[in-house]
Amino acid sequence: MSDYDHARIKKLVLKGEKHKKSKKRKKEKDEAGSSKKPKVLVDEDAVEHGGWWTAKTAADITGTVSIEFGDRCYLKAMDNGLFTLGAPHNAGDGPDPEEIFTAFPINDRKVAFKSGYGKYLKIEKDGMVTGRSEAVGSMEQWEPVFEEKRMALLSETGHFMSIDPEDDACVALRKKVGQYEICKVRSNATRDVVIDTEPKEEKGDLGEVEKNYVKKFQKFQDKKMRINQNDIKELEDAKAQGSLHETLLDRRSKMKADRYCK
Repeated sequence: MSDYDHARIKKLVLKGEKHKKSKKRKKEKDEAGSSKKPKVLVDEDAVEHGGWWTAKTAADITGTVSIEFGDRCYLKAMDNGLFTLGAPHNAGDGPDPEEIFTAFPINDRKVAFKSGYGKYLKIEKDGMVTGRSEAVGSMEQWEPVFEEKRMALLSETGHFMSIDPEDDACVALRKKVGQYEICKVRSNATRDVVIDTEPKEEKGDLGEVEKNYVKKFQKFQDKKMRINQNDIKELEDAKAQGSLHETLLDRRSKMKADRYCK
């Protein structure tokens, strides 16, 4: 292959002429939003727990889950069929294998939990919570109760699952929710990514939107804001036709006050 074949084809530039990028075009493109990437809303709480997010409704409690009491401490299954509270985890770490359960919805209110040993969680007559059941009956069903962003698990006997502060055993002895009954069910199931595509300048009605863009792009040499006084219905029509940004730019251009208008 000849050296000529390696030559890059470029726009012709005359000697002494410098190629300049148009900042005006770039700014207008940014304003219209065509070059901006959508903002992904990050669940910081899930990040702190290794990607395990908090269930907000009973419908969220299905599949692979963990039950958290306190801060990054999870209910842990033992090989004797009992449960205890696991050691605290570091920020960013998820639960250990013994702290992972499988949730099965019974109906729109109740769920059953199966431990890694293949047994279902059950409340016994003495209030102990065990994991020795082969099948789901009424005593193996738990109702997630949500109130003021807090959650507790209600058993068939009307007692709430909790952690005994003396020996960290899992029990269900109280019919009222206290600090030891408050828990969180966390899931690592894939969720739909939430995208925020609305620029902050477009919060509010169209009058506020125009004012926001004027603040962003207008020169304030005399410290006075200049807003086009034409009927705002022009903006309503433009929004319906999908040309809102172009109309906003045109209205500012007529005021001779926009840094990026001709």
